[in-house]
Amino acid sequence: MERDAELKKIASLRALIAYHNQRYHQLDAPEISDAEYDSLMRKLIELERQFPDIDASLSPTRQVGSAPLAEFVQIKHANPMLSLNNAFSEEEVRAFDQRVREKLQEDEIEYDVEPKFDGLAISLIYERGILARAATRGDGYTGEDVTANILTIHSVPRRLNASPQEFPLEIRGEVFMMKNDFAELNRIQREKGEKEFANPRNAAAGSLRQLDSAITAKRNLSFFAYGLALPDEMQLGSAAPPLNAEKHSEIMDILSSWSMPVCNERKTVKGVKELLSYFAETQTKRHSLPYEIDGVVYKVNLLEYQKSLGFVSRAPRFAVAHKFPAEEAITEICSIDVQVGRTGVLTPVARLKPVSVGGATVTNATLHNADEIRSKDIRIGDTVVVRRAGDVIPEIVRVLADKRPAKAQEFLMPEKCPACGSDVVRLAGESAYRCIGIDCPAQIREHIRHFVSRGAMDIEGLGDKLVAQLLETGLINDPVDIYLLSREKLLTLDRMADKSASNLLDSIERSKNPPLEKFIFALGIRHVGEQTARVLAAKFNHISNLIEATEDELLAIRDIGPEVAGSIVKFFHTPANIKVLEKLQDAGIRPQRTTAARQEAPLAGKSFLFTGTLSEMSRIEAKKIVESLGGMVTSSLTKTTDYLVAGEAPGSKLQKAQAAGIAVLNENEFYKLIGKR
Repeated sequence: MERDAELKKIASLRALIAYHNQRYHQLDAPEISDAEYDSLMRKLIELERQFPDIDASLSPTRQVGSAPLAEFVQIKHANPMLSLNNAFSEEEVRAFDQRVREKLQEDEIEYDVEPKFDGLAISLIYERGILARAATRGDGYTGEDVTANILTIHSVPRRLNASPQEFPLEIRGEVFMMKNDFAELNRIQREKGEKEFANPRNAAAGSLRQLDSAITAKRNLSFFAYGLALPDEMQLGSAAPPLNAEKHSEIMDILSSWSMPVCNERKTVKGVKELLSYFAETQTKRHSLPYEIDGVVYKVNLLEYQKSLGFVSRAPRFAVAHKFPAEEAITEICSIDVQVGRTGVLTPVARLKPVSVGGATVTNATLHNADEIRSKDIRIGDTVVVRRAGDVIPEIVRVLADKRPAKAQEFLMPEKCPACGSDVVRLAGESAYRCIGIDCPAQIREHIRHFVSRGAMDIEGLGDKLVAQLLETGLINDPVDIYLLSREKLLTLDRMADKSASNLLDSIERSKNPPLEKFIFALGIRHVGEQTARVLAAKFNHISNLIEATEDELLAIRDIGPEVAGSIVKFFHTPANIKVLEKLQDAGIRPQRTTAARQEAPLAGKSFLFTGTLSEMSRIEAKKIVESLGGMVTSSLTKTTDYLVAGEAPGSKLQKAQAAGIAVLNENEFYKLIGKR
């Protein structure tokens, strides 16, 4: 009876995993988190080990991916595109290394290691150095022909540089979406009233598997190569250049020399201790990377050893994926509160039953707006999947509807502001609800926090808690009051010592002559961030000129559209805002003009983007020099970028810039431009 029950579990797990494989690989619409899927797969693997006599040839544990969609032309892979076995703990990594060493009879093994990209595996076929075909992994043996869509990705070279001409080459890698491109895509989806993507992987997969390549072209996908598959007649390690490679790391160097984008975070290590050190190092900087990763990949570096180790049914024995701890978890919504921001926007926030996500305890999750609550059908009392990414406030991915209690309550946005009791309105064309109260304390608090922040007036020592205390005691009611504070007033506050008061007053005094761009940013004009503030400061030179600017004058400035221009004009035509500006002037605030010399500098109005590492200065130093010469430095490539400065080991931005016809400067050319040569 016990055996029958376990066999039923095996059959049930196989059917369930097959269903989720289809949702993930075919439909790009997963219903469970990666951690939940991995847990199901591990249970099945363990059960199948207990019953080795059961036929497992058709089990998901022996298969890769899912069958290709019928809508696409199918391409058979010359060599199967296998998956990787996973390791979830230090013990499993040590066991992997031990198996490899025992098989090869070596004391220590060299590995090539790199991040595990969270995207879609792709095979690129080059004939005579020119991209001929591209296919998805599919079921590992047959994939979908997505050549037309791959051709829209700027980082995938159409022609390889100095590659062998006599053999077709199969380069394998990952198509993914950068974090900033993913955020922009979802912003557009929200504006259109269309469904947002759950994560960059789903967005990349859904974008690449479009029947209309024009849609793919708008999605800004990226690509990294991670390997090379060769026909039998061209063996690695042969004397024929340029493939005289004995190690996987050398293959990656060759791919890079062919203008194929590869990840700069890869490296070679020796032994299990260095494997685990690389894992810890990568996990630490995971959220600072511009793309999503969900672990790291370890590959035996010597190709001869890879051949000796061989493969199991669905994965190589010479490689393993070491997965990060899950950053999704399941918990319950205890209540939903509403927070009021500095622009009066009401943001619903879910209060959660505490749960550990990616090593941190999560108790709150943003719900963004009422439309998202409605589209996801989120209710108080629901069981939900929560995702956390770095320091960003966690969000609810989806509701587990089958676990909804009968007493679950629907949430409605309040008609009155919870902070001041004023009316709440929803303007036409906006998803946000806003408080229209002029003296709303919540808006004042958030506005002051923004005003004193580092990117704005930079008043050191005036943190969130002290701002709240000053407001509660009535010592300040708006930003101007900060400049009317005295030692005597500050010393009336709890835990405020004489030295702390002196330091704060000194910091307030130093802030009275801010750069014009910081002052503009500090005002909190809607849609005006730090970069736009710099553009405005360079253009108008003085705050009075900006106050008098017309909408047409603003629209004539590159990167400023109708929405931003309208917001600026509206701000400076609001009597209450002009009154605050006058009071700030009376309090001694004197923003520093943008000098004529800067406006006439060689880099005036020029936009720069950096990629790779500069050998003679840091990016921060380079940025300061560019800005001192009237230029600006951006974090992403756009059609208005004037120069891409490429240092050592440049990323995919280089290929994108070249494809877009943007001027590319090497280090020496950049140093000449800024007068350092």
